[in-house]
Amino acid sequence: MYLDEIVEFALSLPDTQETMPFGPNHLVIKVNNKMFLLVDLESMPIQFNVKCQPEKALELREDFPESVFPGWHMNKKHWNTILVNAQLSQKQIKDFILHSYQLVKKK
Repeated sequence: MYLDEIVEFALSLPDTQETMPFGPNHLVIKVNNKMFLLVDLESMPIQFNVKCQPEKALELREDFPESVFPGWHMNKKHWNTILVNAQLSQKQIKDFILHSYQLVKKK
């Protein structure tokens, strides 16, 4: 999945907005004024941070040890860093983003 596809998918979700509070190299997508996706615009391969339920976060890290890591510069209990590589399908990537969106939107 390409960077523009990730951003386009996230922004297609209701009530989302694009911001750059951490400078020009990091895109933050929010719902209800709260971050649910943080994208590093310069990393190759592509990587992004998403919120996750703590139990699910640990499970995903075990299931995808080459793609899902504790959130870089984030609360590692509640955030994962996703490395976009051949181990993950487009559906899985979208599911990670959607899960984060749903967690943040309901708060």
